[in-house]
Amino acid sequence: MASSSTSPVQIVPPSDIEIARQKRAATDSQPKPDETLSAPNNHSHQEQERFAAPPGSSKNVRAMAMKVRGPVERFLHLETSGGMVLLFAAAVALLWANSAFSHSYHALWHTPMVFDIGSVHGSVNLHFIINDVFMTIFFLLAGLEIKREIVHGELSEIRKAALPIAAAMGGMLAPAIIYFAFNPSSPANSGWGVPMATDIAFAVGILSLLGKRVPASMTILLLALAIIDDLGAILVIALFYTADFQIAGLGIAAVGIAVLLLWLKIGLRPGATYLAPLAIIWAGLFVAGVHPTLAGVIVGLATPVKPWLSKEQFLLAAKQSLNDFEDGTQHNDESQILASIKRLHFAAKEAISPVVRGLDQMHIWIAFGIMPLFALANAGVDLGGVDFNHPSAMRIMLGIGLGLALGKPLGVMFISWLLVKSGFATLPKGLPWSGMLVIGLTAGIGFTMAIFIAELAFVGQPAMLALAKLAILLGTAGAAIVGLLVGALLLKPLSQEIAVLTPSDVERSTEY
Repeated sequence: MASSSTSPVQIVPPSDIEIARQKRAATDSQPKPDETLSAPNNHSHQEQERFAAPPGSSKNVRAMAMKVRGPVERFLHLETSGGMVLLFAAAVALLWANSAFSHSYHALWHTPMVFDIGSVHGSVNLHFIINDVFMTIFFLLAGLEIKREIVHGELSEIRKAALPIAAAMGGMLAPAIIYFAFNPSSPANSGWGVPMATDIAFAVGILSLLGKRVPASMTILLLALAIIDDLGAILVIALFYTADFQIAGLGIAAVGIAVLLLWLKIGLRPGATYLAPLAIIWAGLFVAGVHPTLAGVIVGLATPVKPWLSKEQFLLAAKQSLNDFEDGTQHNDESQILASIKRLHFAAKEAISPVVRGLDQMHIWIAFGIMPLFALANAGVDLGGVDFNHPSAMRIMLGIGLGLALGKPLGVMFISWLLVKSGFATLPKGLPWSGMLVIGLTAGIGFTMAIFIAELAFVGQPAMLALAKLAILLGTAGAAIVGLLVGALLLKPLSQEIAVLTPSDVERSTEY
């Protein structure tokens, strides 16, 4: 057989960029929900009116409320909003603690809260409730984020996880080394863990201020780095900031973990029922001398990451529920209507994994409730009361301040460069080395977790704690300002092929 003069046609699979562009075009061509609902042929005028406002409401009052609700909802969903509220709370705490009303600031957090349960009597203050109880929910969210990243995110594949893991390790080790260099002896050297942490809300908020100069891969890498950083901080707290260890407490915690595992085996879905094992684990860790907030991490990591219903099962359940609903309305059977709505609600809930659902439901309460409250309770450093004559004052402040603002970017950049040059990792598509530098600088924003560790590192040493908090504020501010300036100067506007990629596209991408 004679050979052909032309080579066979090769079918090249579309790249991730092309897939993202096709998805965007398909999405843009679909009618928006508002357009579908408002289409004149779909609903009568009366049905549209009923859909627009619930019975008994005032159209005028509702219209005014919607004008307020719109901007509020947009603010709550902005990536920068959580960081802005956190910054505002810290500023209020700082101003309050240095005002003529400073006595009320300190008195508020030491307000006693007495409880009597049968023969058990006790008293804790408001500061304890915030730092040891409310922050457990913060750590629960951290556990959920870690679980999601390990199973489905940037940490799900060794090839993808290598760079953020290495960068995070460099970003934790370098600040600790810098702190030890300034504080080689005790008691000041107990603060080595303070500059290791990254505040996710602040860091992502600052990064988002750079707008269209930031590719999605850069945000994803910073998030992965910060989550690994959180995991490192959690391990540091568990291993090195544990006082008066009591092994009996671990027995109580083990009972809580056993209950948690039993719930999982039975098939109880995460919700209010999980408060029981969470409370038992919290109590056990508290008795053991381990910081009890770590109970949140344990429950978060145990949360199922797979949904109960597949997409096909959800569609089947939804169709059946809607059919039953229609049948119930025709026969005016309210019990059937209610049962069909309950089944539809159940199907909608269980079509989403508990981890994703938990992150979605808890994020707003933590970002706009617990974290600002923590900042308000802990960032109020009385500048007039800071003892700059303390023997370790300058060493503590330089160790923490430089550890955050200088150690973080040095560690992130150096380890990342070594890994990329050795061929063990590559930079994500669209991310230049200038972007890695900005990631390293913003990773130096260590506000929430840094203050939390400082509270543990300098317990019973108020002078050192005040110095540490002031250094955290200065180091965080320095890292944020320099990160913004460097990003504005070095980052270039994105090309069209990189700008079209969303964070979801980047997480699924194989083009590393």
